[in-house]
Amino acid sequence: MQQELNYGLLGQRIKALRQRKGITQDYLAEMVSCNTSHISNIENNHTKASLNVLLAIANALNTSIDFLLSDQYENSSLALDNAILNLLQDCDDQKKEKILKIIEII
Repeated sequence: MQQELNYGLLGQRIKALRQRKGITQDYLAEMVSCNTSHISNIENNHTKASLNVLLAIANALNTSIDFLLSDQYENSSLALDNAILNLLQDCDDQKKEKILKIIEII
């Protein structure tokens, strides 16, 4: 059975990651080589992102398509691993050491 992609969830994930990284829609559109309105329409589920645009967005946000779609997998183990790795990218070494200690305790 083929599962339909939920573009609303995808748009929300892109928007949340973009905002967390402090990137404006204008700047993301510039990095992706598209219009700001196209980024807005993707984030607000008014249009579907093509695979080429999705790849460009993932590269611009320094993430993977896997991470952007992670909340849509039936088996989310790999997606969770990638989500954790994505969040770790934004941490400095001191925070990473603290996180490592916490993981070792768990």
